[in-house]
Amino acid sequence: MPDDRGLHVSLLAIPDAMAGTLAGMYEIFGLFEVLGTLDDAVPVRSPFHAEIIAVDDAQRAASGLPLGAHRRLEEVERTDIVILPSVLVRDGIWTRGRHAAVVDWLTSRHREGAMLCSACSGVLLLAETGLLDGREATLHWAYASTFSANYPSVRLRIGEALVAAGDRGEIVMSGASASWHDLVLYLVARTVGPTAAQAIARFMLLQWHVEGQSPFIDFQPPRDHGDRVVREQQDWLARNYAERRPVEGMVRQSGLAERTFKRRFRAATGYAPIAYVQQVRIREAKRRLERTVAPIEDIAWAVGYEDPAAFRRLFKRVTNMTPGAYRRRFSVPVLPLTASA
Repeated sequence: MPDDRGLHVSLLAIPDAMAGTLAGMYEIFGLFEVLGTLDDAVPVRSPFHAEIIAVDDAQRAASGLPLGAHRRLEEVERTDIVILPSVLVRDGIWTRGRHAAVVDWLTSRHREGAMLCSACSGVLLLAETGLLDGREATLHWAYASTFSANYPSVRLRIGEALVAAGDRGEIVMSGASASWHDLVLYLVARTVGPTAAQAIARFMLLQWHVEGQSPFIDFQPPRDHGDRVVREQQDWLARNYAERRPVEGMVRQSGLAERTFKRRFRAATGYAPIAYVQQVRIREAKRRLERTVAPIEDIAWAVGYEDPAAFRRLFKRVTNMTPGAYRRRFSVPVLPLTASA
């Protein structure tokens, strides 16, 4: 379907869109003319013709920033790539059915062969098409619960920064806000080539989140499940996670039989007690790696692991990074001082 201007990209200015995501991707698609004169890996003529498409008359981002648009939704009958930007989901709850015209339009464009993409929470609207039913998806982990409540047949892979689904890989989703970098670089790599994508990433300091979202996700266990006994043991563990046998401690404190406690704990939190303990300990280890210079062996001991090697293996399994790599990535940087007069 590309015309002589290249692949047509429709960036939808949907209500509550995040302006940074929308503008950032639009600018990357228009970067070729400049960067192509500096790096021969990038074609001087852009293979993309990007437009911002208005969905309603308000045309304001979630921040209130006015958004200009090239055309309205009903004026675009054919396109090659559709991108739904991240949106601000009020109170973290998604309500279906508010944008029926957009859903119908997306379904029609997919039927005609267009690639459908979403950045972060934009997939909450994309999933209303039903095209993700029985498939995999990703988005910001903060919206995982409302996504699953609305679309239980879609398999979430929250640890991934980018997921391609569909028979032709024609539905592409990126995770948390800044992973729009991964989405736009993927589209460049798939259309132009990986060398061009890497050149753009280097020039713009864009990030390939090759380790996925796992290192960024903060463990937030459910606490409003209504089981008082389990809640009390969650509180106890928050203070005693370094105990040598914390699961035994929780069982003892609860006054329940071990099997009964484990069953109730999993039903309330979604985690087996030992898996929950591991998550709590890794969360504390991450804080110490970010905020202190303590040796990794000391941190392992402080959070309840006598064997540093076992701690390193668990940390890598949970976060997809070694403790040392995590510290290098997330520790508070030493900021440059202002030169004195």
